[in-house]
Amino acid sequence: MDAWLLDEAPGEYRWGTVPDPEPGPGEVRVRVVASALNHMDHWLTVGRPKPPAFPHVPGCDVAGVVDGCGDGVAAWADGDEVVVNPTVTSVEALARFGVDAPAAPGMRLVGENRWGGHATHLVVPARNLVARPAGRTWAECAAYPVAASTAWRMLRRARLRAGETLLVVGIGGGVSNALLALGRAAGARVVVTSRDPEKREAALALGAAEALDSAAERWDVEADVVAESVGAATWERSLRALVPAGRLVVCGATSGGTVELALPRLWFKQLEVIGSTMASYEEFAEVTRLVADGLPVAVDSAHPLDAYPEALARLRSGAIQGKVVLTH
Repeated sequence: MDAWLLDEAPGEYRWGTVPDPEPGPGEVRVRVVASALNHMDHWLTVGRPKPPAFPHVPGCDVAGVVDGCGDGVAAWADGDEVVVNPTVTSVEALARFGVDAPAAPGMRLVGENRWGGHATHLVVPARNLVARPAGRTWAECAAYPVAASTAWRMLRRARLRAGETLLVVGIGGGVSNALLALGRAAGARVVVTSRDPEKREAALALGAAEALDSAAERWDVEADVVAESVGAATWERSLRALVPAGRLVVCGATSGGTVELALPRLWFKQLEVIGSTMASYEEFAEVTRLVADGLPVAVDSAHPLDAYPEALARLRSGAIQGKVVLTH
């Protein structure tokens, strides 16, 4: 098959050919119609993390058409239109941890430590497919898996309730826009931050109650839940924004992963700091149902597959308003 390939890390992607992937027992091959970029596309090129083997095919977000089934697959047939759940967890982890299986050792992410979807085809376990949500474009179907499922798990773990205030730090990317949409759907008052005035204006147009300048020394907000993905640059202000007994949930650290935490503040205010990443099969199914019911999915731009370098430059620029998508 043809694919974008990484031959070493650090390194950059090239267009090339690798053997066609064949579905094994319990697996399905998907002909990719659209895929979407994530920060993982960039981090792989600097070796954080390094793929387990080279050449490596990136691309965590995938939507397409079933193009072959391995032995024992009865739920899918050639021609079915599907979306790929990027979080691959073992049957054993599912049995032991249930909805928290993504936290178990051995979790694998499509496009990170197994081949991804910036290619003509992709093979995944049959359990990692859901039917394409009716009425949504292929670009939207490729844009929601990582972002919306990550955001959904974050808010579930943080126990966001209707009437509470949710602070989304660093609006503009896929996860933060999904947090805005899901927070509003849950009945929360959603406040966002960004250094970019255009991103703040866009968030207000999407229903944010307030949009604060991330560069401000102090944010004028009292939040029940803070959703963090920026890390070191905003950590102190995020903690300070919490009400007593507030919850901070973190899924990333684009500005740096080492922070300081004053323990007396933690116990006197009785705060919670919660880690979260990806989503379980149950959570992904629920997010897909919400997308089918009309949950907003933010697409920044769509590019042809052969324009992946330009799409990656767009992602790296930090100027995005949603997901950057490749059409195949």
